[in-house]
Amino acid sequence: MNTAAASAATAPQSFKDVWLVSAGHALTHWYPATFYLLLPLIGKELGLSYTEIGLIITVQQMAGAISNIPGGIVVDIIGGKGYLMATSLFWVGFPYALMSITHSFWMLLACETLVGIGNNIWHPAAIPMLAYRYPERKGLVLSFHGMGGNLGEALAPFVIGALLGWLSWRTVVVINVVPGLVMATLILVLLGTLTMTRKGDDAINAGGEMRGVKNYLRDFASLLKNKALMLVSISTAFRGMTQVGLLTFLPVYLAYELNFSPFVVGACLTVLQVAGFAAGPVGGHLSDKIGRKRVISSSMMLTAVMIVGLALAGRSIAFVIFVALVGFFLYATRPVLQAWVVESTPKNLAGTGVGLQFGISAIGGGIAPVVFGMIADAYSIYIGFYFLAGTIVVANFLIFLVPNGEATQAKPVGSSKSDRLPARSITPH
Repeated sequence: MNTAAASAATAPQSFKDVWLVSAGHALTHWYPATFYLLLPLIGKELGLSYTEIGLIITVQQMAGAISNIPGGIVVDIIGGKGYLMATSLFWVGFPYALMSITHSFWMLLACETLVGIGNNIWHPAAIPMLAYRYPERKGLVLSFHGMGGNLGEALAPFVIGALLGWLSWRTVVVINVVPGLVMATLILVLLGTLTMTRKGDDAINAGGEMRGVKNYLRDFASLLKNKALMLVSISTAFRGMTQVGLLTFLPVYLAYELNFSPFVVGACLTVLQVAGFAAGPVGGHLSDKIGRKRVISSSMMLTAVMIVGLALAGRSIAFVIFVALVGFFLYATRPVLQAWVVESTPKNLAGTGVGLQFGISAIGGGIAPVVFGMIADAYSIYIGFYFLAGTIVVANFLIFLVPNGEATQAKPVGSSKSDRLPARSITPH
């Protein structure tokens, strides 16, 4: 039996773990989405400039970038992915509670640093585990995981926006810790020992062969030489610039320039994320059928066009339409990029590969908010949106540079072909 057939035969028949992991993923995105909605309120209370508002998110993203690769290594060494996911949920939620007693810009930065570290434990644990448990349906399964993130990002602005009509933002962040604690407990109890390998497989090496640090570092170096992997990861970084810049300054733009209430700002962010929620499975399924490159390139091109339209729309119904279209095309690419990276990485380095992708992406996401803020302070917030359109264009250009044909997976030292993920759906078309 070949590797693909064997993997398909051992794939779980039930999607129970997919739904639970996706629900946990929803909460890892719920917390940042809450903070994006709070940014205009915090900015006004502390008297922050656009640049300082951008710097808050830059610090969070850079903390994530620094922690992503070490986090990926820890994931590859520790077998119980559920334990790591539960830890991530707690670590993400708790710093937001600390913000309730924060009256200093620098204390706020410290809290966001903790959030950045905690949030980036989740993805290297969850994404490879799902991809390898469902090898023939990676794009679809990862799209469900992505939908969970979109659902959290969609519900949070609406729910928190409504609460802000009754409660102060400091009270809201304390209440907000409760759902994360509940979900972390559920994952710990139900999925604590869950791994991405079959029973009997080694947590470090799918072939059951313990490998030393020297070989691990040699394998890691091979990832950095994988052209497809690095181009897709750098493209993800420029896409991350677009996403993080938009999530940071769209609510600020709505509150400061259009004078919308927190509830209306939250409703607009919900429209963005609901569209992204719908786009995830569409993009994932299409990429399984027609190829990763085709779906990503067309979606990125349309994202750039829609961002320009959003900046020009002003207070009109067209603005809401453009928000929805930006959300749809931007988020359609997320599960596809993740699936492409997993396919380009050896199984024993899957956590490291995803950590590398998210680490590079977090660097891009960290650069965008402070640059946008500087542009907005120097010129206007409208010019900042053109900057974001430019970043997604660069991301698309890098995708065009990815070699056609099957992406070459880095082969671990001393491994056999069975250690690598079947490359059936890697062809980017």
